[in-house]
Amino acid sequence: MKNDRIYFFDTTLRDGEQSPGFSMNIDEKLHFANQLVKLGVDIIEAGFPIASKGDFEAVEKIAKMVKGVQIAGLARANFEDIDTAWEAIKHAEQPRIHTFISSSDIHIDYQLKKDRKSVLEQAVKAVGRARSYTGNVEFSPMDATRSDRDYLVEMLTAVIDAGATTLNIPDTVGYAIPSEFQSLIRYIVDNVKNIDKAVISVHCHNDLGLAVANSIAAIEAGARQVECSVNGIGERAGNTSLEEIVMALKTRNNLFNVTSNINTKQIMSTSKLLTHITGVTVQPNKAIVGANAFAHESGIHQDGMLKNTMTYEIMRPEDVGISKSTLVLGKHSGRHAVIDRLKALGYDLTNEELDRFFKYFKALADVKKQIYDEDLEVLIGEALYKEKGRFKVINVQISTGMYSPPMTLVTIRDRETAEEEKFDVANGNGGVDAGINAVKKITGTSAKIESFNLVAITGGSDALCEVTVTAVEEIEGKKVKVFGNGVNIDISVAGILSFVDALNKLEYKKKLNGIKDRIEAGL
Repeated sequence: MKNDRIYFFDTTLRDGEQSPGFSMNIDEKLHFANQLVKLGVDIIEAGFPIASKGDFEAVEKIAKMVKGVQIAGLARANFEDIDTAWEAIKHAEQPRIHTFISSSDIHIDYQLKKDRKSVLEQAVKAVGRARSYTGNVEFSPMDATRSDRDYLVEMLTAVIDAGATTLNIPDTVGYAIPSEFQSLIRYIVDNVKNIDKAVISVHCHNDLGLAVANSIAAIEAGARQVECSVNGIGERAGNTSLEEIVMALKTRNNLFNVTSNINTKQIMSTSKLLTHITGVTVQPNKAIVGANAFAHESGIHQDGMLKNTMTYEIMRPEDVGISKSTLVLGKHSGRHAVIDRLKALGYDLTNEELDRFFKYFKALADVKKQIYDEDLEVLIGEALYKEKGRFKVINVQISTGMYSPPMTLVTIRDRETAEEEKFDVANGNGGVDAGINAVKKITGTSAKIESFNLVAITGGSDALCEVTVTAVEEIEGKKVKVFGNGVNIDISVAGILSFVDALNKLEYKKKLNGIKDRIEAGL
């Protein structure tokens, strides 16, 4: 295939806005149209001027103020629509009228309630009317993929003679499959005798998830304009996704050998602007612009990415406006990715420390969807600084309810008594209070909690909770104050862990005093 230019016709502001929940006001449309210019689209279908006063005003404002791009207005194949469309777009640097009428028998018989001959005549007259305003006229035979091919060829030949310079072949209901659609485009190329006077365009809907595939098949057959929308928004299941087809052509250009005017580095910012304006986000696994498109959690994938990004990425994130790929830390992550992230945070752990750390990491990853840097910082403290204390919490079991007294069972291992495990049950004013009472019974401590502070380390309902307590105990006639820290997804468990951490620090203080006494006694 020779090196050809593909023209991108963006219909986000027209077909895209027809999707439920995606309506925009005039200023939002203008803002987005200017972003589309930065993106490098060739034609902006700014709206359907006859549809409403607001739509007309939006198209007119865009036509007047947005420069460096063709501005199209949609019109049905009647003079009123076409005249209105021209009034809206006439101030554009490069105005285009896009008119359409159905070509399938199911639409002609049931929707239009006409016959083929009268519909053909209407199409020709509409194109002639549009041509009287501008030499830039696009015609669409709606529901082309369910139309009789010979009738379709007759209609396309006639509208080119009437002045159409772009022929758009819509898969209006997303019915076609790629081989079938490619065959249709080739049939048009081979049988419309004056096809050399027009550009073939395609407008594919995504009802079967094939809009991008159908558009690519059409390009292979000779189409040179693609009608699409940002994030693939549009009627029903949406349109051909602009970002997907752009990156497919760029990534596999060795097969297509085509060029376009799209600045791919503007893709992500354009996608995010649309979600900001409409309030409708894209699914995380959406190709190119989804949150997970350049994110990796699998340990095997992360290991490959650290060695060479090409192992698991066919595109560079920078090419679509993303700063870098993300190695998401979770239950599927391997040691390499976690170690790499720890080093980035300034931690260089020994193998023994890493082994301890990973026990905590895997335990948290099993109950938390994603682990953040703040979580890692806390886990470092858990693994490195709490493993050697006298008391270790083995299990916590809490029973509570609106009309039943809270009771907590706590199991603790005492490293100073041959790793003996003890458990006890206590009640209290809540799960935390009951648990602390149980810890006191097991350890025999006289320590009291002076303050209790809770903070969520990371966002979401599965956030890690960090509890910090101030505990006070009298040691050899002096009040000693220590801080204890505990982290867990469960608030009550975090509170109990923080109290046990404080007890370990008090035990350490007692040991220090014992050593001091022995030194003073000369032992």
